[in-house]
Amino acid sequence: MNTSILLKELKYKAIRSSGAGGQHVNKVSSKIELSFDIEKSNGLTAEEKLRINKKLTSRITKSGMLILQCGDTRSQHRNKELVIKRFLDILKTSLYVSKARRSSKPTKASIKRRLENKQKHSIKKSNRRKPLL
Repeated sequence: MNTSILLKELKYKAIRSSGAGGQHVNKVSSKIELSFDIEKSNGLTAEEKLRINKKLTSRITKSGMLILQCGDTRSQHRNKELVIKRFLDILKTSLYVSKARRSSKPTKASIKRRLENKQKHSIKKSNRRKPLL
């Protein structure tokens, strides 16, 4: 993943923020919409594109675009910084490969503890029964 190439491929659009406002809110487009075409990207390898498509299927449109929005602050520039940071975080988490779990053998002490607990539980249950006459 080459972040400098990815940042050049991003497309931004300023849109009006939703929610309550005042006189100024209807004139200013401070919300930023970031769009990124995964298939046409030169900053990702084919393997990385496949991994991103697999992990982010719910966030990717049918045309293969990843669209993010940010309208957290009143400043358009700050929203742009936030959406870029969010975009890079999403890509890094989707490209992360977790280690394969290796099963381990239980220790002798843990086996002994488990069997003792089972025995205690069995005795407790048997003591609750009605006595035989």
